[in-house]
Amino acid sequence: MPLPTTAERVNDLCFPHRPDYIRVAEPPPVVLAYGIGVDSTALLIELAARGEAPDLVLSADTGSEKPETYEYQTMIAAWMRARGIRYEVVRYIPQRFKHWPPYYSLLSSILTNATLPSISLGRDSCSLKWKVAPQDAFLKAWEPAQQAWARGQKVVRLIGYDASPADTRRYAHASTIANALFDCRYPLRDWGWTRDQCVGRIEAEGLPVPPKSSCFCGAMRPDEVRALPTWCLRIIVLIEARAAPRLRTVEGLWRRSTRTRPGRITDFIRAEQLLAADEIDAIIRDAPAELVRFQDAAALVPISERPAMSEWLDHFNAGLMEAA
Repeated sequence: MPLPTTAERVNDLCFPHRPDYIRVAEPPPVVLAYGIGVDSTALLIELAARGEAPDLVLSADTGSEKPETYEYQTMIAAWMRARGIRYEVVRYIPQRFKHWPPYYSLLSSILTNATLPSISLGRDSCSLKWKVAPQDAFLKAWEPAQQAWARGQKVVRLIGYDASPADTRRYAHASTIANALFDCRYPLRDWGWTRDQCVGRIEAEGLPVPPKSSCFCGAMRPDEVRALPTWCLRIIVLIEARAAPRLRTVEGLWRRSTRTRPGRITDFIRAEQLLAADEIDAIIRDAPAELVRFQDAAALVPISERPAMSEWLDHFNAGLMEAA
């Protein structure tokens, strides 16, 4: 080994404790996509308990959740606030309505356009337009995300898919989609947590288990339909009646009939006597025509003065709809 030079010896004498600095890149921000459901709530609780709370928790409000879901959101927002976890709620805001009454929720949108939620039409879900897009728009304007992208990093997005068979199928599809901006991770699957374990973790925290969201999702199981309140059942009948004239390849929210259930949830509601038959018949007979009349009348009013679709829905939910 060669002896140090005179210059090196002088340098060591003058700066004996000088450290070697290594530049470490700042880690990318971590965002939890929070759907206010069982899996994402259990994930949030466990991350906080491990001291690994995300930098941001982000929800997208479709404007069409049950009152119980909004009550739960208020409660869990307070839980996060007490722990210093930043929580933001975003919404998709339509901009152009042409001759239609303005609509600002998923339910109003499908009624306006006489269609079904995307999941009932064989597409991925309604989430792209009403959930993913507004979250992406928020993050693109969020400074920590912008800084990470400027450093050549991806923002870490945590998604609450558990290790149960249903979520395994969703994961198998989602994990194949490349994204230049986000590194999607699935901690519940890494931990091997099933849905039952997620429920147990929420209960262990002393929190209530989140209610099932949206009352008109085509992914609902029969038992979940049986548990719906009357106003939700009426909405389901309305949706299927409004969309019926335009349906060609599917029957209703449950798509196609099988040996265990019909394609139309309305038929299930009738068979199970969850609503009176005459009430179902009245909605099918009167509601779509009444809604079209409302749309036609709204088209004659200047855009800035048009009543929103939500006004007609309030009228329908109050049971005040006049017979055609």
